[in-house]
Formats: sequence, structure tokens, C-alpha cells
Amino acid sequence: MEAYVYDHVRTPRGKGRPDGALHEITSVEMATQLLKALQSRNNLDTALLDDVIIGMAQPVGEQGGVLARAAVLQAGYAQTVAGQQIHRFCATGLDAVSLIAAQVHAGMIQAGIGGGVESMSRTVMGYDSGAWTSDPSVAYSNHYAPQGIGADLIATLDGFTREDVDRFAVESQRKAAHAWENGYFKNAIVPIRDVLGDVLLDHDEHMRPGTTVESLAKLKPAFEGFGKAGFEAVAKAKYPEIEELNYVHHGGNSSGIVDGAGLVLVGSKEFGEKAGLKPRGRIRSYANIGSEPMIMLTAPAAVSRKAIKAGGMTEKDIDLWELNEAFASVVMRFQQELDIPDDKINVNGGAIAMGHPLGATGAMLVGTVLDELERRDAETGLITLCAANGLGTAAIIERV
Repeated sequence: MEAYVYDHVRTPRGKGRPDGALHEITSVEMATQLLKALQSRNNLDTALLDDVIIGMAQPVGEQGGVLARAAVLQAGYAQTVAGQQIHRFCATGLDAVSLIAAQVHAGMIQAGIGGGVESMSRTVMGYDSGAWTSDPSVAYSNHYAPQGIGADLIATLDGFTREDVDRFAVESQRKAAHAWENGYFKNAIVPIRDVLGDVLLDHDEHMRPGTTVESLAKLKPAFEGFGKAGFEAVAKAKYPEIEELNYVHHGGNSSGIVDGAGLVLVGSKEFGEKAGLKPRGRIRSYANIGSEPMIMLTAPAAVSRKAIKAGGMTEKDIDLWELNEAFASVVMRFQQELDIPDDKINVNGGAIAMGHPLGATGAMLVGTVLDELERRDAETGLITLCAANGLGTAAIIERV
């Protein structure tokens, strides 16, 4: 059975701090507003849905308690719609979409909604780290170091200079500004409203379109302190071929801390006929993989190849590539490894410009790629993300 994408929505990304536009909005409220938007814009009979899977990278506090079920009921969906909460670090949002698709492919369900939400201004990053970072025996066996150390290690191993990664960041800002100026995101964005119904945010708040290589050169490396505190020694123990870490990443060439949510409506052909909806895309394949946990950020190439193989395709079949811009060096290595030109990857900018609401980003990127495939009259897109502790996920969608 085929799994089709019928619609997708996302919030704008708000700055993930107390003065950010979405700070007063809880994660369940963000998800609720998106669910309501999916229902109203598709005149959707929600009783046709089987499941809603919403994940986050920090499933604690107000983001815990199977948030998906709470949002389903809060949005006024049929009470027969189930809810599930998942967590695979930054891979979560895409994984949630893939899990819905897998159930449709298997014939276990007819339709569902997958996605993610993250309020980084209300839920502190690292609250759920667990044994991976907090148990000394586990951290020791994994050669644990913060992600930024892994990003700088990639730059060191691959010879990316500070100017290289800053130039990449400037290009992300340029692409994102161009996409917004030309309305490429307008059909996906659901403006978020407060309790009075007034719009709090209708655009990605984190962007800095005036960024230049010269302005970024003034920023200090963000992870040198971690390295000098002991994590550089951890990196050298795992990668003895390096003499010194080249600290090149900072807030301007790393993913932005933001609040946001994204959801994707996936279902069978029969569901679409019952709901009176036409499919926009087909989910062809998906994959997950583990990679070396110390460097942590190198899984995208391997997991992309796995998804391509699962789909019976070759790399030449992919028209558009979308890799979450966790750090500039992550995308730069990916491009080198798979020989992807600049005009085929992250063509509308990425998380360096617009921000990375951890558990939500993967679902957002599904919609970004589908919209761009339609705009270009192209056929196939691959979405992939690296994730903490050496995890990676990928999915391939085809335009219908």
C-alpha cells in the first residue's frame, strides 16, 4: 500500500529565549493550532485518522505526557484518534512522519499525522540527557563530547577553515531571505495566535539577512571553552591523527535556537478518496542508522545511501537534497561525500538562518522539500538529519 502526503503545515520559528515571540505559547498549544489548521484547510473528517505521532528532543515537563494525545483532544479531533510521543533527538520530527508512513505501508492504518514540536525557550536543552552524558561509565565508553566539538572536529579533519564555514552560513541567510521574499513558505506557515486571537508571529524570527563574512568574523568560537576544559583531549583520544582542534563554529554558523512545530498529513489512497483529498507526494522510503558517537554528526551520508537503496534508486535520481544545518561543517562534509552541488541542497536556506526547533525540524523539512519540488516541477527529494549520540535519519519523497 502506498503512503501519500496530503498536506503539511508548520509554525514560523520564534527565537528560543524569553523575549522570543513564541515564548508564551506552550508546545501543546503550538501543536494544537497546527492540528486545527490541518483540519480546517482540508475540511478534514478527523474520525478518518488513526494516529497522531508528535515527538520532541526534550520530552520532559510540559513537553511530556504523550503531548500528541493532549493536542488531539485540545484541537477537537475525534476521540478515536490515538496519540504517540517519540524521541530520537533531532531525527524525531522526520522519524514521526516515517512511522506514520510505515503503518500505512503495512496496511495497519489508513491515515495519520506525524511531526514534532519544540519550545526551546520553555524547555531547557539537555534536561533529558540521561546516561549518555550523565553516567560516567557510559560517557567514557562513548567518548562523549558536546556536539559543537564534533562539528569542529569535522572541520579539522576535512580542512574547513573559519572563512569556509562562515561563507556557508552567509549563503544560508541569503537563500532563506530570498525564499521568504518570494513567498516560498507562505502556503505552509500557520501564524501563531495568542489567547485573544491576535497574531504573535507569522515569519521566521531568527533570520539575519544582512549577515556577511566580515560580520561573522567578529564572533568568538563557541566551543573552544569546552575543548580546553577537557573535551579536546577526548577528541584526540578517539582521533589521534589530529594535533589540535580548529575551533571554527559559533552562533552565526550553527543552527539557531528557536521555538516551533511542524506536522505532515499522511494516508493511503483510500483515505484520500474518503476525505476528498488529492495526494501531493508519495513517501518512497525511509531509514535510520547509527554512526560513530563521539563525532556524532556524520550519519547523514550513510543513512541517505540506505534510504536510496531501500527505494530502489541511485543518487542521480534525487533532484533536491535537504540536510538540517546543525553546523556548517556537517552539510559541507555531506556535500563532499555525495558530490552534491550547492544548487541542489538546502536551496531555500536552512537552520543556520531560520533556526532548528530540534524535534520539529524534520517534519518542517518534508514540507519545504515537497513545496519546492512542486515549484520547480521536479520529482524527487531526500530529507536527512544527523542526531545526537551518532544517530541519523532520512526519507525520500516523490511529487505526485
